[in-house]
Amino acid sequence: MADRSLTDVGGTPGGLGSFLMGLVMTVLGAYLLTNQVTVASSYWQWGGTNAFGISLIPLLFGIGLLFWNSRSVFGWVLTLGGALVIFAGILTNLHIYFEPTSLFHTLVMLTLLVGGLGLIARSLRSSGRD
Repeated sequence: MADRSLTDVGGTPGGLGSFLMGLVMTVLGAYLLTNQVTVASSYWQWGGTNAFGISLIPLLFGIGLLFWNSRSVFGWVLTLGGALVIFAGILTNLHIYFEPTSLFHTLVMLTLLVGGLGLIARSLRSSGRD
Protein backbone atom coordinates (compact mmCIF):
# COMPACT_ATOMS: atom_id res chain seq x y z
CA MET A 1 0.00 0.00 0.00
CA ALA A 2 2.90 2.38 0.70
CA ASP A 3 4.01 2.35 -2.95
CA ARG A 4 0.69 3.73 -4.22
CA SER A 5 0.80 6.85 -6.37
CA LEU A 6 -1.32 9.99 -6.18
CA THR A 7 -2.94 8.87 -9.43
CA ASP A 8 -4.37 5.76 -7.72
CA VAL A 9 -8.07 6.34 -7.18
CA GLY A 10 -10.15 4.21 -4.84
CA GLY A 11 -7.20 1.96 -3.98
CA THR A 12 -6.74 0.84 -7.59
CA PRO A 13 -3.79 1.67 -9.83
CA GLY A 14 -4.31 4.64 -12.15
CA GLY A 15 -7.68 6.17 -12.87
CA LEU A 16 -7.24 9.73 -11.64
CA GLY A 17 -7.75 11.22 -15.10
CA SER A 18 -10.90 9.15 -15.71
CA PHE A 19 -12.20 10.05 -12.27
CA LEU A 20 -11.68 13.80 -12.71
CA MET A 21 -13.12 13.80 -16.25
CA GLY A 22 -16.11 11.79 -15.01
CA LEU A 23 -16.60 14.16 -12.09
CA VAL A 24 -16.57 17.21 -14.36
CA MET A 25 -18.99 15.55 -16.81
CA THR A 26 -21.34 14.45 -14.02
CA VAL A 27 -21.43 17.87 -12.37
CA LEU A 28 -21.97 19.62 -15.71
CA GLY A 29 -24.70 17.20 -16.79
CA ALA A 30 -26.48 17.42 -13.42
CA TYR A 31 -26.30 21.22 -13.51
CA LEU A 32 -27.68 21.46 -17.03
CA LEU A 33 -30.45 18.96 -16.25
CA THR A 34 -31.55 20.64 -13.02
CA ASN A 35 -31.34 24.04 -14.72
CA GLN A 36 -34.19 22.91 -16.99
CA VAL A 37 -36.48 22.15 -14.05
CA THR A 38 -38.97 24.64 -12.63
CA VAL A 39 -40.39 24.12 -9.16
CA ALA A 40 -43.64 25.81 -8.15
CA SER A 41 -46.00 25.38 -5.25
CA SER A 42 -49.72 25.62 -4.73
CA TYR A 43 -52.14 26.23 -1.89
CA TRP A 44 -52.53 23.56 0.76
CA GLN A 45 -55.86 21.91 0.14
CA TRP A 46 -57.72 19.64 2.54
CA GLY A 47 -61.37 18.96 1.85
CA GLY A 48 -61.46 21.81 -0.66
CA THR A 49 -60.30 24.48 1.78
CA ASN A 50 -56.94 26.05 2.54
CA ALA A 51 -55.29 23.92 5.25
CA PHE A 52 -52.05 25.75 6.03
CA GLY A 53 -53.46 27.59 9.04
CA ILE A 54 -54.70 24.42 10.70
CA SER A 55 -51.27 22.82 10.30
CA LEU A 56 -49.82 25.60 12.49
CA ILE A 57 -51.98 24.72 15.52
CA PRO A 58 -49.84 21.83 16.89
CA LEU A 59 -46.64 23.81 16.34
CA LEU A 60 -47.98 26.88 18.14
CA PHE A 61 -49.37 24.87 21.08
CA GLY A 62 -46.04 23.03 21.34
CA ILE A 63 -44.08 26.28 21.35
CA GLY A 64 -46.43 27.68 24.00
CA LEU A 65 -45.94 24.60 26.18
CA LEU A 66 -42.16 24.84 25.77
CA PHE A 67 -42.18 28.48 26.89
CA TRP A 68 -44.19 27.46 29.94
CA ASN A 69 -42.04 24.38 30.73
CA SER A 70 -39.04 23.65 28.54
CA ARG A 71 -38.87 20.05 29.82
CA SER A 72 -42.39 19.21 28.68
CA VAL A 73 -42.23 16.03 26.60
CA PHE A 74 -45.68 16.73 25.17
CA GLY A 75 -44.52 20.25 24.18
CA TRP A 76 -41.51 18.83 22.35
CA VAL A 77 -43.68 16.21 20.61
CA LEU A 78 -46.17 18.87 19.46
CA THR A 79 -43.43 21.26 18.30
CA LEU A 80 -41.44 18.66 16.38
CA GLY A 81 -44.58 16.99 15.02
CA GLY A 82 -46.02 20.34 13.91
CA ALA A 83 -42.75 21.28 12.20
CA LEU A 84 -42.71 17.89 10.49
CA VAL A 85 -46.30 18.34 9.26
CA ILE A 86 -45.46 21.78 7.85
CA PHE A 87 -42.30 20.47 6.13
CA ALA A 88 -44.21 17.50 4.68
CA GLY A 89 -46.99 19.82 3.51
CA ILE A 90 -44.52 22.03 1.70
CA LEU A 91 -42.96 19.04 -0.04
CA THR A 92 -46.27 17.44 -1.03
CA ASN A 93 -47.57 20.66 -2.59
CA LEU A 94 -44.59 21.21 -4.89
CA HIS A 95 -45.11 20.92 -8.63
CA ILE A 96 -42.00 20.06 -10.63
CA TYR A 97 -41.91 20.80 -14.37
CA PHE A 98 -39.26 20.01 -16.96
CA GLU A 99 -38.93 23.10 -19.16
CA PRO A 100 -39.29 22.51 -22.90
CA THR A 101 -35.95 21.97 -24.58
CA SER A 102 -34.72 20.40 -27.78
CA LEU A 103 -34.04 16.68 -28.03
CA PHE A 104 -30.39 17.42 -28.77
CA HIS A 105 -29.94 19.43 -25.57
CA THR A 106 -31.71 16.75 -23.54
CA LEU A 107 -29.45 14.06 -25.00
CA VAL A 108 -26.34 16.14 -24.30
CA MET A 109 -27.42 16.64 -20.67
CA LEU A 110 -28.19 12.97 -20.11
CA THR A 111 -25.04 11.80 -21.93
CA LEU A 112 -22.86 14.05 -19.79
CA LEU A 113 -24.56 12.84 -16.62
CA VAL A 114 -24.56 9.11 -17.37
CA GLY A 115 -21.20 9.12 -19.18
CA GLY A 116 -19.60 10.93 -16.24
CA LEU A 117 -21.01 8.40 -13.80
CA GLY A 118 -19.66 5.61 -16.00
CA LEU A 119 -16.18 7.15 -16.05
CA ILE A 120 -16.20 7.53 -12.28
CA ALA A 121 -17.23 3.88 -11.88
CA ARG A 122 -14.53 2.76 -14.33
CA SER A 123 -11.85 4.74 -12.52
CA LEU A 124 -12.67 2.99 -9.26
CA ARG A 125 -12.40 -0.47 -10.86
CA SER A 126 -9.02 -2.17 -10.96
CA SER A 127 -7.43 -1.88 -14.39
CA GLY A 128 -5.29 -4.99 -13.96
CA ARG A 129 -2.04 -2.98 -13.77
CA ASP A 130 -0.84 -3.99 -10.30
